[in-house]
Amino acid sequence: MNGLFDAFWRAAAYCLHPRLILLSLAPVLLAGGLVLGLGWLYWAPAVDAVQTALSYWTLADAALQWLDNAGFGSVRALIAPLVIVVLAVPLVVLLSLLLVALLMTPSIVGMVARRRFPMLEARHGASGWVTTVWSVWITLLALLALAVTLPLWLLPLFGLLLPPLIWGWASGRIFAFEVLAEHASAEERRTLLREHRGPLLAMGVIAGFMGAVPALVWAAGVLALVLAPLLLIVSVWLYTLVFAFAAAWFAHYALAALQQLRDQRDSTPLAPPEAPVAPELPPVQAAPALDGPKP
Repeated sequence: MNGLFDAFWRAAAYCLHPRLILLSLAPVLLAGGLVLGLGWLYWAPAVDAVQTALSYWTLADAALQWLDNAGFGSVRALIAPLVIVVLAVPLVVLLSLLLVALLMTPSIVGMVARRRFPMLEARHGASGWVTTVWSVWITLLALLALAVTLPLWLLPLFGLLLPPLIWGWASGRIFAFEVLAEHASAEERRTLLREHRGPLLAMGVIAGFMGAVPALVWAAGVLALVLAPLLLIVSVWLYTLVFAFAAAWFAHYALAALQQLRDQRDSTPLAPPEAPVAPELPPVQAAPALDGPKP
């Protein structure tokens, strides 16, 4: 537990490093540009499509009619943008997570290894394409989990808990693997992931709930929905910072655990080789005395 908190504060300090701040620009530019382009091209058509879909949904249309009759007709115009934002934010989170894993994590791990563990041998337990495939695979599984649990988001408690838990599971699986891919052997990686499963899962869940904090940018109400495309870009930047911190946190914790594992193995005395056991020989019997003539 002390190692977990020690890695937390070290990662927080690394987030102020100029190099890490510069590294965060690449995911922000890529994801932010993608979000801005899609918002510019498809925001209005998406709003119209959602409004049309809601009008064909009997329950939603009845709720909108009730709002009109109750004097809240102006709320109708906010429903479609709100639905788009609710659906877009989890996708933006996973996009930021994937970009941080692919573009920032290797550099963060290298920086932590050089500054804190200069003598730690890199044993290359997984190649770059393996880590890329692993990150994409976990991201797709997280997208599937978000899609499957989407109906539960209508329930207040599940809507608040499920997305951060899914993000946390994905970040834990991705960062734990990528941090150990370069420096640990395959056997060491499996050992560490098994022995530290609890702390790594806790770190992922904490990172997932930290990833929910940028959602506060939508607390501005109507103004936030009007500026939704711009606020999605701001969200990308905030999510990038959160997941960059998570990558540094996993790097400090996992590399320290790897160093400790190797120190324990090096300090364990080897058992001396057993001396070969000589085969048992049958007892030597004295030759019988010969009876000869007595003098």
